[in-house]
Amino acid sequence: MNKADGYTSGVVLNNMAAFFPVNKFSTNGRGPSDYDNQATMIPDHTDDMGGKSHQLEEDFAVVEPKDDESCAVERLHHLTKIVTEFQDHLRERATNHLGYPGNHNCSHYLALSTLLQFNINNAGDPFKKSDHGLHSKKFEVGVLDWFARLWGIDKDEYWGYITNGGTESNFHGILLGREVLPNGILYTSEESHYSLFKIAKMYRMDSETIATLATGEMDCNDLRDKLLMNKDRPAIINVTIGTTFKGALDDLDLVVHTLTHCGFSDNQFYIHCDAAISGFVVPFLKQVPKFTFKKPIGSVSISGHKFLGCPMPCGVLITRRIYINLISRNIEYIASFDTTIAGSRNGHSPIFMWYVLNLKGRKGLEQDVQRCLRNAQYLRHRLKKAGISSMLNEMSITVVFERPPDDEFVRHWQLQCLRNMAHVVVMPHVTVELLERFLYDLTRKRNTWYGKVQPPCLAEDIGICNCVCPVHAYPTCKGGAKPRRALAADRTWLQLEAIMPIKPKVQTYFVY
Repeated sequence: MNKADGYTSGVVLNNMAAFFPVNKFSTNGRGPSDYDNQATMIPDHTDDMGGKSHQLEEDFAVVEPKDDESCAVERLHHLTKIVTEFQDHLRERATNHLGYPGNHNCSHYLALSTLLQFNINNAGDPFKKSDHGLHSKKFEVGVLDWFARLWGIDKDEYWGYITNGGTESNFHGILLGREVLPNGILYTSEESHYSLFKIAKMYRMDSETIATLATGEMDCNDLRDKLLMNKDRPAIINVTIGTTFKGALDDLDLVVHTLTHCGFSDNQFYIHCDAAISGFVVPFLKQVPKFTFKKPIGSVSISGHKFLGCPMPCGVLITRRIYINLISRNIEYIASFDTTIAGSRNGHSPIFMWYVLNLKGRKGLEQDVQRCLRNAQYLRHRLKKAGISSMLNEMSITVVFERPPDDEFVRHWQLQCLRNMAHVVVMPHVTVELLERFLYDLTRKRNTWYGKVQPPCLAEDIGICNCVCPVHAYPTCKGGAKPRRALAADRTWLQLEAIMPIKPKVQTYFVY
C-alpha cells in the first residue's frame, strides 16, 4: 500500500501487507453511487442450505493461538490480512465521510508511528512531575500553554489538561461549576451536546433546558424567564460554541448581559463554554465575538480529533487555576495530584496535538478555517440552486438540509440525521471535488425519491425562509428580506430589545 495516502497503520503492517492482495471488496475510486450494488468489506458466506454462516463473526473473534510454530506463522498472516482489509475499508469510508465532525487529513501523523511501541501514561496532574518516567507531560503543558494564549488567560492564572474527548472535558468543566456553586442549577440549551444531559443526571444536578431559535442558538428570552424563576439559586450555564447539529454559536455576551439583567452577580454564576466543534473556527474570525477568559467564564472545552484531526479521540479543558484546589487531592503512590476525571490518561494524544499545532501554526489553522468556510458556502449555494431546503449559519461550517429518505444513501455518505434534517460538516478533508460527487449523487437520487411524493417541509426545523417545500417555496420573510434568506440578526436584536431599555446598535447579518 502507498504510505503517502495516510491510511497505513505502522511499519509492521506496511511490511506484512505485501503478502496479501488489495481488498477486492473496496469501493475506493469507484463512482459516487456504486454502493447500490457493492459488497460489504468481508461478505457473509452462504452454506449449502442457503443460510448465512458466521464467517464474519469468526474473522473478528479472539482465538487462542496454537503452540505449533507453523500455525503461528499462518496465524500472523491471517491476522495481518484481516487488518489490511480493514485498513482498505477505512480508506474507502474516509473518502465519503461528510456528516460526522472529524478531519481525516491524517497522513502527517505517520511520522509519529514509532511512538506506538511505548506505553505512555500521563496519570495525575499535568503540571506535577511524576516518578513514572513514561509520560509526555512536557508536550501536554506546551499544548495547554498554546490554548491558554488562544483564549486570553495568563500562564500563572490557568489550569488545564488534555482529556479523552469533548465529553470528558464537559464533565470536568461542569464539575468545577458545581464545586464553586454547590447549590447551582445547570442551564443548557436543547441543542447542546448530549453529554450535558448525561452530566446533569450523573451529577444529580437540578437542570433547566433552554429553548433555541431556528438557527440553533440559545434563546436568551427563555433563559431570562427561567433564571427569574430560580433567582434564589446560583446559575451554572453551558454556552455552546458550535451546536452539534446546526453549528450555531450561543451568544456569550448576551448570556452574560441576561445574567446581569436578572440580578446575578459574578459570584452567583459560572459559565462553561463547550467549543468542541467551533473552538478552532471562531478564534480565527474577526467578524465574530470571541469567547475568552477576559470575559466572566469559568472554563472552556474543545475536541482535538474534530477540526484538528488527531487520529484518536482527545480534547482540552482550560479553567481558572483558583478553581482546581476545590477538587485537588494528593495521591502518594502516583507521586501526583488527582485533579482530572480519568486516572490513567493517554500519553500519545498530547504529542500528536503538539505535533500538528507546531506543523500548522496559527497561520495554517486560519487557512484551514477560511477554506472550510468557503466550501460550506459553496455547498449551501449549490443546494439552494438545486431547490433543496438548507441552512448555513453565519461563520459556520455545518450545512443543514433535507433528510434523504434513503438509508443506504445516508450510510454511504455517513450523514448525521435528526427529524427531517441531515447535515454535512465541512472539515478540512472535505474538498470541492468531494462535495461535487455528493451533490451529483444527491440530485440524481432525489429525482427518484420525489417522483410522486413531495420533499419534506423543514420550516419548523430551519425556519420558513430556508424551507423550499411546495408550501414555503416563495415566502416573504419578516423585514422584507428576499425569499429564503433568513434574518439571523433578528434573533440578537429581538432578544436584546426584550431585556434592554435602550436599543443598541447591532450589526445585521444573514444566514447564508
